[in-house]
Amino acid sequence: MKKFKIKRPRAALLILGAVVALGIGAMSMNIKQIRVSGNNRYTGEELVDMIFKTKADRNTLYCYGKDKLTQHQQIPFVEDYQLVFRGPFEVEIIVHEKSVVGYVTYMSSCMYFDKDGIIVESANREVEGIPRVEGLDFGQIVLHKPLPVADEAIFGQILILTQVLSTYDLKVSRIQYDRKGDATLYMDDLEVVLGDKSNIDGKILRLSNMLPELQGLKGTLYLDTYDPSNNQMAYTFKKKS
Repeated sequence: MKKFKIKRPRAALLILGAVVALGIGAMSMNIKQIRVSGNNRYTGEELVDMIFKTKADRNTLYCYGKDKLTQHQQIPFVEDYQLVFRGPFEVEIIVHEKSVVGYVTYMSSCMYFDKDGIIVESANREVEGIPRVEGLDFGQIVLHKPLPVADEAIFGQILILTQVLSTYDLKVSRIQYDRKGDATLYMDDLEVVLGDKSNIDGKILRLSNMLPELQGLKGTLYLDTYDPSNNQMAYTFKKKS
């Protein structure tokens, strides 16, 4: 019986054809669904536009290789992000944002710092939801270095205050500290004098409860005399015309 052998040129063509077919299949395998989680500073659409800038970035194999072999691009206020492939056509972006509690202005820039007073970001714009902190005396600012203030304990006070404000979902544009360390908040047309760091949680709770009554008013609310043992205590509000 004669044995028939596939000639080498024909075998090579078959292999080449298979490789080409696989290549075409790989190039046509594109990400169709992108989910975003862990984001607060940006919308999901904004992050997708920043990470998937080109048509090639949405190709599954190219995106996977780029993610594994190259460094992630830097995004303001984002520590890093992960791309988790849920299948050949779906990926999830898991965002790890920088912990920012406030910012100071320095040489026409907004210098954002974290709970430890480390400058984590420099920007030429104000970011909504992050209060500007005024009244701090500091020296030369260097990115990724501590904000050089005389009393580093102030950062602990700022952290506690911003956390309590976040708990009650209160939006503050500015926090002003005087030389004694007493704080005043600025919310739209309201100025709220908190005084020293004592009973901050109670003061902010009382502020949260009073806000509906103060809606649309301009003036100064004095909570520096807050006494947790006296729930009936009247607070002074000086209305401005």
